[in-house]
Amino acid sequence: MRVRAAVVQAAPAAFDRARTLDKLDRLVAEAARAGAEIAVFPEAFVSGYPKGLDFGAVVGRRTREGRDQFRRYLEAAVEVVWGFGDGSTLPVLDTRLGRVGAVICWENYMPLLRMAMYSKGVQLYCAPTADDRETWLPTMRHIALEGRCFVLSACQVLRRSDMPADIPNALGDAPQTLLMRGGSCIIDPAGKVLAGPAFEEEAILSAELDLDEIARGKYDLDVVGHYARPDVFQLSVNERPLKPVVPER
Repeated sequence: MRVRAAVVQAAPAAFDRARTLDKLDRLVAEAARAGAEIAVFPEAFVSGYPKGLDFGAVVGRRTREGRDQFRRYLEAAVEVVWGFGDGSTLPVLDTRLGRVGAVICWENYMPLLRMAMYSKGVQLYCAPTADDRETWLPTMRHIALEGRCFVLSACQVLRRSDMPADIPNALGDAPQTLLMRGGSCIIDPAGKVLAGPAFEEEAILSAELDLDEIARGKYDLDVVGHYARPDVFQLSVNERPLKPVVPER
């Protein structure tokens, strides 16, 4: 089975949900016209990763201006800004394109979480991120090789001009200051780079994925199969929904 996949490297209209959703709609349509059946967007694309902002926070003190900046950021969110999930929020979903799962940014450095995803048979491993360092590409290649899955990673290319002009930014105030340089990529189950990485410009990267490569790769390495050693190692995953407040009945 073959799937045409894309990763979208772009900047949102930060703090502006409506304009960001309009841009997302245009980019999805562009990717679809190019044949993409699945498109991965960067972490916190709607409506902006607040890189370089401190919201007036230092240890032990918050400014009123920072609180108001946070209020604006919260109001631009789709539902919530940041929060904690639980094991019930880590699914791998059966789709007509294959088994799809998502691990965000530095969650990809949590080996037990990766193992949980591999155990669910993830085939299209989506990795939205805000990490634009040179170490990100080898991380994505390692995960693809380790899990024998396709990895689709998208990162923003973000400039100071994409952020609200009236909110100070610790990384610089010149409009063309580069806050996030991208680095989006698509990797195959052997660790081969199929597309990217792209830097310092908006881009839609795409590649044709041959899902048969997953089985070919697992022939000699399957970390939840013949390489698992359950006689020595086991991972227990709590997938029950957990709430911070549970009324007594």
